Amino acid sequence: MSEEQILEKLKAIIEEQLGTEVDQINMNSSLSDDLQADSLDKVVMLMAAEKEFGIKFSDEVSMGFETISDIVKYIKENV
Repeated sequence: MSEEQILEKLKAIIEEQLGTEVDQINMNSSLSDDLQADSLDKVVMLMAAEKEFGIKFSDEVSMGFETISDIVKYIKENV
C-alpha cells in the first residue's frame, strides 16, 4: 500500500472522527495544532485506523505521533 493510499484512508477517518474537512488534511498537518485534536480525539482516531489497517499502535508509539506523516509512515512500515 502506498503512502498516498494510506493518506486517503486516514483523511476519511479524520473527517469522520474529528469533523475536519479533507482538503485541510495533508502529510504535514499537525494533529494538535492544525487538526485541533486533543488526546481523546487522537485515541479515537487511532482506534479507527487500527481497525481500518488491521494493526495495533502501542501507547509509546501513538504518543510519538505529531503529524499525519508520522502515522502514515508507521502504517506503511507495519502493514
